[in-house]
This record gives sequence, C-alpha cells and structure tokens, in this order.
Amino acid sequence: MRGLLRFVGGALLGGAIGAGIAILMAPAPGPEVKNRLRSEVEAFRSEIQKAAEERRKELEAQLEQLRAKA
Repeated sequence: MRGLLRFVGGALLGGAIGAGIAILMAPAPGPEVKNRLRSEVEAFRSEIQKAAEERRKELEAQLEQLRAKA
C-alpha cells in the first residue's frame, strides 16, 4: 500500500511539474502565463487534498478494525 501511495504521489508531482514547465515554455503574455500557472497550482492542490482525504479515511477504517480486534 505504501508503494502505491508513493507512486501516486510521484505521478501527481511529476504531472504538476510537467504542466508548469509546459505553461512556462508556451508562447503567451506574462499575465496569461501567471493566470494559467495559478490555475494549475490550484488544481494540483485540490487533487492533493482529495488524495489526502481518501487516505485519511482509509487509515481511520484500518484503525477502527484494529480497535475492534483488541
């Protein structure tokens, strides 16, 4: 499970870095680049929060199972 979480985290981070580089390399005016980069960062932050929330729920479920066994 830990390996899967690392893979997903790495994939998300790689995607965000790639998107940022693509935006910065694309020909566009400065303010437009800043706006696109800001929206990409917000989307990345949202994805990270969603993944963290899902993982928290999984861990809470595992904790409840362990408490029930004890």
